[in-house]
Amino acid sequence: MYKLKFLGKALDDLKKIDKAHQKIIKEKLLMLAKNPQVLKNNIKKLSGTKNDYFRLRIGKYRVIFKKHQKQLIIIIVRIGHRKEVYFSLK
Repeated sequence: MYKLKFLGKALDDLKKIDKAHQKIIKEKLLMLAKNPQVLKNNIKKLSGTKNDYFRLRIGKYRVIFKKHQKQLIIIIVRIGHRKEVYFSLK
């Protein structure tokens, strides 16, 4: 099981999303922490970024994260609408 860590911006992003979508996002993040293979169809490695970022697709929202396999940690970098979240990575 992975441990979830949120960067400050990711927590701010989550607070800006309406409560119904927040609940869904939190449930998917817990699933990701327990077993990432369950969501493998919704996870994709991002190209064109300096870091090894992945994105998790949750409806119209995206969660950008990094994985540290050795420490079993998933760092949540950003959470946002699919039209806006990628611009914050550049």
